[in-house]
Amino acid sequence: MQPMLFQLGASLIAILALAWLANKLGLGGDHRIRSADEARFLADEAVSGFDAVEIALDRAGYGALLRDANGRILILRRHGTHFAGRLITRRPQAQLDQSLLTIEAEDRPFGAVTLDLGRDAQIWAASLRRLEARDHA
Repeated sequence: MQPMLFQLGASLIAILALAWLANKLGLGGDHRIRSADEARFLADEAVSGFDAVEIALDRAGYGALLRDANGRILILRRHGTHFAGRLITRRPQAQLDQSLLTIEAEDRPFGAVTLDLGRDAQIWAASLRRLEARDHA
């Protein structure tokens, strides 16, 4: 009976130690974009030198749309515990449903992103429509 209790205690201590280590390393968790400044930082990490002048944050913090002074648009999305970004250079497949804007970037592996942009959704949808059309050749 004692060896089983020792084994159970050792297993419990090991599990708690791993949970503590994962917490210290910042693994897991619920990472979200909480501010325009954080979105700017993430955009610069995704595309070095990208300096956003307009930002629309997803209400839940899972992504953002940003525009720089040159009119370039960058989309950010949560990818696991990090954020990934892509420049949108051509008119994407986009669908507007009230405040939800779903965008499929040129980079197919990046996938479709649905952002809840509130009142800004219509403005951003219109600006995406103004981008040069994709080549279908």
